[in-house]
Amino acid sequence: MTYSTAVPEPGPHDAKTTHAAAGADTDVVGIAPDPAAAEGILADNPPVDPFDEDTHTRAKEIIARYPVARSALLPMLHLVQSVQGYVSQEGISFCAKHLDLSDAEVSAVATFYTMYKRRPCGEHLVSVCTNTLCAAMGGEAIYKKLQTHLGSEATPLGQEETAGTPNEPGSITLEHAECLAACDLAPVIQVNYEYFDNQTPEKAVALVDALQAGKKPAPTRGAPLTDFKGAELQLAGFWPEDEQTYRGDVDGPSQAVETLRGAQIAADRGWTAPATQDVPLPELEKK
Repeated sequence: MTYSTAVPEPGPHDAKTTHAAAGADTDVVGIAPDPAAAEGILADNPPVDPFDEDTHTRAKEIIARYPVARSALLPMLHLVQSVQGYVSQEGISFCAKHLDLSDAEVSAVATFYTMYKRRPCGEHLVSVCTNTLCAAMGGEAIYKKLQTHLGSEATPLGQEETAGTPNEPGSITLEHAECLAACDLAPVIQVNYEYFDNQTPEKAVALVDALQAGKKPAPTRGAPLTDFKGAELQLAGFWPEDEQTYRGDVDGPSQAVETLRGAQIAADRGWTAPATQDVPLPELEKK
């Protein structure tokens, strides 16, 4: 024997209606373990904008560099990271509003490029190249050593995980990176995108220990070391106006003996490249 119910109930029985009548509004404050917290949730408090007036001004300066506003998205995302240390949902909305894009359009770009981080970074981003040549020369061993040194043997630090509190002094985010374009100096590490060449596990440990102690070792090549947020502000295109300070921030050795060895051998032996000849382009079939 079957019977119907007035409203839907568990079991095989049909109901006279497919929905239950709405009851009175629930007193969420009355049933909350902490009524004060419930009242705060119900209050109409707009979210605090994490980006100050200077950041909004810089965003407008970035956009003014381009004939089409949406072309400014990449440096805008770097600007967001210079403030928050990663690309947050608020950062995505910030870019979208300034560039007249949807959040989805900005998210598609922010999640495509590995240089945009979706979790808060440490004061320093340490990137270990584990691509083919660096791996063969010891890059994998360096990465595994740093995983256990910054974590532990039982719980090694994972990809894009941070030792210490993100954004706090001495904190380090570790990542293994694809080719860092320095095969002649393998294995290499970057700290905030500055090069530390010809590394060993021992050198890498000494490097991160110095970073955690608040020091900024000189890169093998490139500009003096800054922190991750400072590097992101530079990538967004903002530099000191004072020429001397600017030069101090960007100038540094950019070449290595290993990189120039082939050119030096050619010069010593008088080798030259064949003269180029103008070759006419083939004619395309007319449509």
